[in-house]
Amino acid sequence: MPAVTADTLTLTRVAAPAPGDTERPVRSITTGPRGLEGEGFPVVRAFAGVSAADLDPFVHMDQMGEVEYQPGEPRGTDWHPHRGFETVTYMIDGRFAHQDSHGGGGLIADGATQWMTAGSGILHIETPPAELVRSGGLFHGVQLWVNLPRKDKFAAPKYQAIEGGEVRLLSSSDGGALIRVIAGEFATADGVQRGPGATHTPITLAHATIEPGAQLNTAWSRDFNALVYVLSGRGSVGPVRHPIRQGQLAVLGPGDRLTVAADADQDGNRPAMEVLLLGGRPLREPVFQYGPFVMNTKSEVIEAFEDFQAGRFGAIPPDALMPHRLGD
Repeated sequence: MPAVTADTLTLTRVAAPAPGDTERPVRSITTGPRGLEGEGFPVVRAFAGVSAADLDPFVHMDQMGEVEYQPGEPRGTDWHPHRGFETVTYMIDGRFAHQDSHGGGGLIADGATQWMTAGSGILHIETPPAELVRSGGLFHGVQLWVNLPRKDKFAAPKYQAIEGGEVRLLSSSDGGALIRVIAGEFATADGVQRGPGATHTPITLAHATIEPGAQLNTAWSRDFNALVYVLSGRGSVGPVRHPIRQGQLAVLGPGDRLTVAADADQDGNRPAMEVLLLGGRPLREPVFQYGPFVMNTKSEVIEAFEDFQAGRFGAIPPDALMPHRLGD
């Protein structure tokens, strides 16, 4: 159950279609395989099997969990480097601690988002806090990698902490969907509403809860791509209602609006359909990725490795956060 909820009847509603608006058709629906990340926490590789051109400006996305950990089971990552892109960690439920080599950090909990610009190079760690390792508990989130344009690959590293209460809350026109706008903008009856995330690359990122039988139809920037990822539940997407369910990603074609509808019958433990809406202006630049480095050329990735090994990404702080184990 998402941490951030609201009464949709009291919220600003997204704008109705304008004359001449066209619906974005479904180009593909793929199912993300399951795997393990970091020290062994379960993920769904949301973008697996989708072409880089369809994802641009996004590079990678994992759905982390949803898992109910027993005491001693929570896992995260150890210290590791990044260069050339931004990591966006959104915690739907549970807690994750972050620290980096440029002074950023804090607890990401219950609807909060960490937006880290790796830029020229950074070291960071994301790990469950000690109290969660001891107690166990629900863990569910998303990590998205957003590419940086060539001109910003070596921007100064930056950290944004967006608390759950800071996201912009909107409602669908039928009142049946709650939209949490983390970054980007939505057209509403009261004008354009913007999320708090500051981005180098123009994108929109939002999490919507769609009640059984309800529909979300919203304007979408024509010069952005459009992706719909189902976190839980099942429903349909696009003008001809292609079926879609948990762990699947829809890539939409050109148009002015996108539509997602929740089936009237959801699983007993899934009271509503939960989806991520993602889009951005494609960079249309060459991408060469190897592990934690996302650059434009192979030589730039080699340079990133050399700079990391030479200590040019900063140092792990003396009071560094470290993975916690029972008995530590």
